[in-house]
Amino acid sequence: MSTATRRLPLTDWTVVVPVVALLALVFSWGRDLPGFAVALVALCLGGAVLAAVHHAEVVAHRVGEPFGSLVLAVAVTVIEVALIVTLMADGGDKTASLARDTVFAAVMITCNGIVGLSLLVGALRNRVAVFNAEGSGAALATVATLAVLSLVLPTFTTSKPGPEFSTAQLTFAAVASLALYGLFIAVQTVRHRDYFLPVATGAGTGKAAGASGGGEADGGGDGDGEHATPPTSRAALVSLGLLLVALIAVVGDAKAVSPTIEAGVAKAGLPNAVVGVIIALLVLAPETLAAVRAARRDRVQTSLNLAYGSAIASIGLTIPAIALATIWLSGPLLLGLGPIHMVLLALTVVVSALTIAPGRATLLQGGVHLVLLAAYLFLAVSP
Repeated sequence: MSTATRRLPLTDWTVVVPVVALLALVFSWGRDLPGFAVALVALCLGGAVLAAVHHAEVVAHRVGEPFGSLVLAVAVTVIEVALIVTLMADGGDKTASLARDTVFAAVMITCNGIVGLSLLVGALRNRVAVFNAEGSGAALATVATLAVLSLVLPTFTTSKPGPEFSTAQLTFAAVASLALYGLFIAVQTVRHRDYFLPVATGAGTGKAAGASGGGEADGGGDGDGEHATPPTSRAALVSLGLLLVALIAVVGDAKAVSPTIEAGVAKAGLPNAVVGVIIALLVLAPETLAAVRAARRDRVQTSLNLAYGSAIASIGLTIPAIALATIWLSGPLLLGLGPIHMVLLALTVVVSALTIAPGRATLLQGGVHLVLLAAYLFLAVSP
């Protein structure tokens, strides 16, 4: 019997690890940690990531796609927003660009890293990774629009000096972001849900598989969760609770080790934007692992739902939250990207459109996206 369907004992690692990671957060919060304590918190962080992926898969198995990937994307993003606001409130002027750096890092990691890895794994398994071009194309268009409205336009507006929005412009960007996010969720989960369902790969027909049950009818899955009986409502609710505990622990433990990260970045003489990249890498780790595991089970569409859904949630929820937080946050809010990042964003959108349009991808497309992510990470370290 799969772990998704049986009742979890209190001694199961998927129960113990999130609780231990949360305790590590409680005992480390607001303290200067010595080296061994930082290592222990980092170990708890890694365990919480693995536990979060497990519980996200249990919830996804119960509610089906695209709701399953939506749960993880929204949960991670909401807590990521809380982390950004907390760090900005504590950091003063030196964190003026933290929201921009973290959100843009999330966009590049999801649209190039998660997408690239998922296509690579899917193509290695079946020679060609198959997905729904209609749903993925709509998600990509939403990501591109949100990114330009929130991260590119501030560089060119003239109401305030520097890459900043005026209060009215920031309000418009926040409302537009929230409206687009809500519209996308309505399309994804209600009106055109079939566009975001996993695609059958056995015959290569490109038709949505298993409209009920999140793709259990998919052929070729290698995990027992693929064909197992869905978990009970109670088991799914327990996993949902443990998922939230694990995600809180992930982001909280990431904040606990962030002073060490910031000190290491400063000591190495690296740009401050590297801190935002590291934060994004940490908080997106659960979604990355979940997306790769879905791709291994021939559910590349689920992987793309996670990737683009996370990018949309990252911008669509972060910008309104930051706009609201500016009521009490002091100092400037730098949102506009520099020339290098705008070029990388434009290249990512163009390459992504060419990848998504056919509804099929090979190793080449996966490799191209991973090279774009590598270029972004390299230029973040050496601008």
